[in-house]
Amino acid sequence: MAVAAAGANRRVVIGLLGVVALMIGLTIAAVPLYRLFCQVTGYGGTTQVSDAAPEVSGLRPINVRFNADVAPELPWSFYPMQREVRLPIGQPMTIYYRAVNRSSRTVTGTATFNVTPFEAGQFFDKLECFCFTEQTLKPGESIDMPVRFYVDPKLLENRDARTLETITLSYTFFRAPDQTAAAAEAPAGTAN
Repeated sequence: MAVAAAGANRRVVIGLLGVVALMIGLTIAAVPLYRLFCQVTGYGGTTQVSDAAPEVSGLRPINVRFNADVAPELPWSFYPMQREVRLPIGQPMTIYYRAVNRSSRTVTGTATFNVTPFEAGQFFDKLECFCFTEQTLKPGESIDMPVRFYVDPKLLENRDARTLETITLSYTFFRAPDQTAAAAEAPAGTAN
């Protein structure tokens, strides 16, 4: 009887350890899988990346507004050079954002982005963007950063998005996660 109970307990423990291992695996995979899901579907306003704009003309215009925010730990000014553009759907457009390091230290930042309304994310395609790489600014340095994009003509075929008149592209700059606290506090010229 004791041997049978010990065998049953062992199976329960092994089963529970398997469930714990599965939960840990799902936890580790959740962020990359969610990010991939958002990139593929445009969920949550995630934009698309494209190599080339479609060759179309004569499609109705759409307004694109630009927003900029900076996380409190990043001592930068950051703003769009244009607040809004009106362009035909499918036509590529380049606009610029400006960032200024207001601190006395070299600082590296990275930008996150999304578009609203969220259903527009799958139709907003970037050809070039400063958000693809980290940006490093020396004390007092400023940089004009391009965003080249277009609104995919497939938007006109989507019943939830085809009536959109305005899309807002938003960026938020954060201190780069790989910038250590020591590097962030180092005197100007010594940080990476």
